[in-house]
Amino acid sequence: MNISIIQSDLHWESPSKNRAMFDEKISEIENDIDLIVLPEMFSTGFSMSPENLAESWQGPTVKWMHRVAISKKVAITGSVIVEDSGKYFNRLVFIHPDGRVEYYDKRHLFRMSGEHNFYDIGCNRLIINYKGFRILPLVCYDLRFPVWSRNRNDYDMILIVANFPEARRYAWNTLLPARAIENQCYVVACNRVGKDGNGVNYTGDSQVIDPQGKVIICAKPNENQIISTKISIQEVQDFHKSFPAYLDADDFTIN
Repeated sequence: MNISIIQSDLHWESPSKNRAMFDEKISEIENDIDLIVLPEMFSTGFSMSPENLAESWQGPTVKWMHRVAISKKVAITGSVIVEDSGKYFNRLVFIHPDGRVEYYDKRHLFRMSGEHNFYDIGCNRLIINYKGFRILPLVCYDLRFPVWSRNRNDYDMILIVANFPEARRYAWNTLLPARAIENQCYVVACNRVGKDGNGVNYTGDSQVIDPQGKVIICAKPNENQIISTKISIQEVQDFHKSFPAYLDADDFTIN
């Protein structure tokens, strides 16, 4: 699978400006890409104003993603502030090249910013099947909770979109390879750069990590950048055969 991650600054609480900006960035990507990854809340920044910014499910930003997927014949993903059935969600949207839509609502809401006071918690774990890969989507703070993301031999890649700030950069760069190593999977991580409307700075450090925890490619910190690489399902399968640690994993259930 050929992947492009768009590490970008964001226009604070301005969906139309962000959609236009990402249109320009996506036009720079080559046609042989299979998946485009955008940051968490890519149309607004990490805002606690869902009452002003939330779009209806299948609103303008999801429709924009749908248009990009169909016209470019590419899958596209990122998270969006969504209002659904009277509730607000930080929703990762994944749109396939044929226009099929899947979504995952963020499970772990970042209480230190009050996210749990404004958004509803996601309760459903999702596995996306695309290009021969089984993909587990996560959103930002989810990265800190290994039980939720534990591989039950049901996925090959973790896909995480984030607004993970500079103040916790060390945690970001430590937890990403940890999730890859413990789950024997690829990790594809997209983080934003720049300063948001609350004065919080982000360094990015978007990256792709292989199933042994080695960084394949990493974006330059503090820079708007598109990084692209190719990953192989065969590499995951071969590693599992040569080092089947997953066979000794503990059984557990999540309530």
